[in-house]
Amino acid sequence: MAVEDAMLQILTQQVFTILKEQARFPLDFKDQFELMKTKLDLTKALLADTESLKEKKEVIKASLITLRGLIYEADNIMTDCLVRDEYEKEGSCTSLTFNKPLFWYQTGKKLKDVNSKLDAMERSLGSHLRYQEQSDHGGDNTSQVMKCTALDYVPSEVIGLEEDLEKLKGWIRDTKDKLLRVGIFGMGGLGKTTIAQKLFNDQHVAAGYDKMIWVSVSQVSSDRRIMRSMLEQLESHCSVSDETPLLHKLNELLKGKICLIVMDDVWKINQVWWNQFFSGLDGAVGKGSCIIITTRKEDVLTSMGVGRSQFHKPKELTDNDSWLLFRKSAFSSYPDAQFEKVGKEILKKCGGLPLAIKAIAALLASKSYSIVNWNEINKNFHELTADANFTPVMMSLKLSYDELPIHLKQCLLCFSAYPEDSEIQAEQLIHWWVGEGLIQGKGSKTAKELGYSYLSELVTRCLVEAVHRRGYDGRVYCCKVHDMVRELIIRIAEEESFGKFDEHGRQEMTGDSRWLGFTSEMNMESFRKSSKLRALLITSADDQVVFDRRIGSLGSLRVLDFSLTKLSKISTEKLMEWISSLKRLAYLNLSGVVGLKELPKSFRKLRNLQFLVFAGCNQLVKIDLITSLKKLVVLDLGSCLLYLPSGIEKLSHLQELSGFNVASNSRSPTGFKFCDLQKLVQLRVLRMSIGKDSEIKEDEREVLLKLEKLKVLSIDAQDCEDNNISTMLNIVSPPPSLRELYLRRYHPETLPTWINPEKLSNLQYICIENADIIDFQTSPKSVDGSVFRWNIEGLCFKVLRNLKLDWENVEKDMLLLRYAEVSDCLNLQNFPHPIDNLPIWRRSVD
Repeated sequence: MAVEDAMLQILTQQVFTILKEQARFPLDFKDQFELMKTKLDLTKALLADTESLKEKKEVIKASLITLRGLIYEADNIMTDCLVRDEYEKEGSCTSLTFNKPLFWYQTGKKLKDVNSKLDAMERSLGSHLRYQEQSDHGGDNTSQVMKCTALDYVPSEVIGLEEDLEKLKGWIRDTKDKLLRVGIFGMGGLGKTTIAQKLFNDQHVAAGYDKMIWVSVSQVSSDRRIMRSMLEQLESHCSVSDETPLLHKLNELLKGKICLIVMDDVWKINQVWWNQFFSGLDGAVGKGSCIIITTRKEDVLTSMGVGRSQFHKPKELTDNDSWLLFRKSAFSSYPDAQFEKVGKEILKKCGGLPLAIKAIAALLASKSYSIVNWNEINKNFHELTADANFTPVMMSLKLSYDELPIHLKQCLLCFSAYPEDSEIQAEQLIHWWVGEGLIQGKGSKTAKELGYSYLSELVTRCLVEAVHRRGYDGRVYCCKVHDMVRELIIRIAEEESFGKFDEHGRQEMTGDSRWLGFTSEMNMESFRKSSKLRALLITSADDQVVFDRRIGSLGSLRVLDFSLTKLSKISTEKLMEWISSLKRLAYLNLSGVVGLKELPKSFRKLRNLQFLVFAGCNQLVKIDLITSLKKLVVLDLGSCLLYLPSGIEKLSHLQELSGFNVASNSRSPTGFKFCDLQKLVQLRVLRMSIGKDSEIKEDEREVLLKLEKLKVLSIDAQDCEDNNISTMLNIVSPPPSLRELYLRRYHPETLPTWINPEKLSNLQYICIENADIIDFQTSPKSVDGSVFRWNIEGLCFKVLRNLKLDWENVEKDMLLLRYAEVSDCLNLQNFPHPIDNLPIWRRSVD
């Protein structure tokens, strides 16, 4: 149960925080908190034991679902205590909701009840686990998935892979390396092994090698088993004792031989052993040898020394190739038009995945050729995935899920709340993960930074597809999941009671749902029974949908996101009144509520709010009340406000501020000023606008320098022609910690003086757009005998029509630069690509 582990970590930390303040609590109350901390530690240990079970018994599954409910109850209690603490610190704890004696009495009662239930659950789970261990000792119950080898190759089934094969043959044929390393990666069922089999069994390929070895590595292979498999293929009567140095023997047999070695289905690697393996192999084999590695994990190829230029990810089959493969497997002769039409509709749901296409073809081939049956299967495709013929597909994909660390399982399951084929903005998804407590910061990394790392890892494991990503470092901006992966995710989410889905794979609202992607087709009355809901995404709605107190309080809600819809005529007064009742809310995205003009007084009740997004609310003019929300970590105003209210500087936990318009005293005498930024010492990301009505004084030169954790700075000069812009920006000097710099709509001819390699020694990425600058200094800067060079790895120059720059100097001076996007820079010389569109430059790797 992936989600519970993350929740337990955060709950334990919350209990610890409360215990540090225990002097204010009644004695019995403190004892219950101490007891809960002990219970949570024991529960975490029990969960670790259950996670190791390959197949959980139904009684254990049911117990774990009940346990999750108890963890959520405990989370509600902890959140209420911390929210009340915020009120007490402000001296405003006067409402009946937080009447002190009544609150302590009710909370103490809830704590005792949860502790009692946790105790009973631990005893129950512990006894079941002991029984399970005894049962497991009686035999091997581990589920097996059949793995193909080179001997299983069937030439007639290779369809739609011709381009893949020609590309890989070209690499092999043209190599000048002694040992070429080639990697084929992608999700389960994509055809990686089939491609490797085709190469391995190709007569023309085989003619170039003295020795050929195929090793099915899989998840459970040891280093010794891999070497034994190789030795047995080299010597028919290989006899090697345990004491014999296997690697030495292997290198002797391969000495001087031109070899083709396939390592199929590599999951995890022992880095030290693989380094020794390749070191010995490099010295032994003859020139022109090749090792092909297939894997579901992109980072495995990097760890095994495969160069990026030899990475190959097969694409899903085209519609035509999908139909050819399906037709060959499902029909003995060409089908008539009716069957072809329905068959092609079914194929769309396979998403070009060869394994899924073969599975559906095998199923339909076993049915009578009845168009009624085919239409029924097309209509109920979601139910079809539970059919025995589909078991290999789901088991193959589930291997990838089972192999995920716990923290990635919990994140992947969240995709179940999005409709099929959704393209999901990474930032919104990560805000959900953090807001619900699935991720927390670690060391110097914030929870949001870790979220991007987790998403990137899901992409490299080929369970999530990157739709749009940043070029220089691969950060994912937008993503989606393959239809077959979604089928797996919603099945697991339903088994673990996160949500319920109909026969079409669409989510249904129930009283036990924890996550919900709401659509206008759903019945609003169902909300009254959804008190357990923790995440609500409004994925599609219209202005007829009424969000107000009549739909219930949804008291457990942590995540509320309107970004996937657009509500222009909805009653914002009623909506905001209802939202203000959600006192445990941690993430609120209002960017789809375009008619919002101001926040009600009741909004200050959201004391647990950590992420608040208004981007897109262009009519919003008043947000003074957010200064009461002391736990805010991210505040995104987009371009919806003229000036920020005074008091923003009191948000001491703020790590990201977007939409800050720098004000002047005359324009906003009581508002948030540039000098107030220095109090937000936790800021990592700052996006601000500086225009003709802005004011930055000479004595404010060190304001940004005090933000020692700042990593990202974005400045929009608002197309201002005033010469004062240049003066103000020369004062704005960011700290050396800065990693990314964005400068837009800037019209002076010279850049601010601090944009140089001495002041920005840690800068990794720079983006300048729509500017009139005439020069960008790439050469090293000498200061007091020290020489400073740019450490920039990526840059983006767009619409810099006056910039005079020789690209050859850029390559020569900026030695770490490896990625660039350039467009509409008319005076740029010697750029190796046309610059009328948005060409991409990458430094070639020797």
